[in-house]
Amino acid sequence: MASQARKRVDALVRGKDGSAFAQCEECKKDVPVALISMHSCSLEAKIKMNLEAQVVEQPAEVKKTERKKPTCKEPKAKRAKVEKGKKVKDPNMPKRPPTAFFLFLDGFRKTFKEANPDSKDVKRVGKEAGEKWKSMTDEEKKPYFDKFVERKAEYEKAMESYNAAEDEDQEGSDKEATPGEVEEITDEE
Repeated sequence: MASQARKRVDALVRGKDGSAFAQCEECKKDVPVALISMHSCSLEAKIKMNLEAQVVEQPAEVKKTERKKPTCKEPKAKRAKVEKGKKVKDPNMPKRPPTAFFLFLDGFRKTFKEANPDSKDVKRVGKEAGEKWKSMTDEEKKPYFDKFVERKAEYEKAMESYNAAEDEDQEGSDKEATPGEVEEITDEE
């Protein structure tokens, strides 16, 4: 569906008395002055009514919003990225364990590829895996949940040791700064 552009009316057509309607002398009807040419009276009445109508020009009101100039010259998208800044992820931080469904999905992918060697549609694999997972009973899901619990326990131990190492590094950096501060104080005396 194509949209039609609308024209802006810069002038209003008014009758002698200043109203938007003019009275037809033949049929005595009030007719909008702008629509006189479409009125169904005789041609002479239309011409007479047109002559009586006068065009009153009004300046078109154009509202332009003032655009504020950006304070910096970088585009907005780049500024947002720079201002926000991404957290730098520590490569030594342990990875979270996959959920029970993702552990199931690893095995399902292998069996699906064996059953459908021609299919390379990743979307289809995920969809069928999801359907099968929903149809499985809790007993069938139990081995996957057990593996998940084991891996989660390992992850939590790894995180505890990681956080302990991080705390030691921060305390170590604080201790290194402390002797320098003590030296400055003794020098001033």
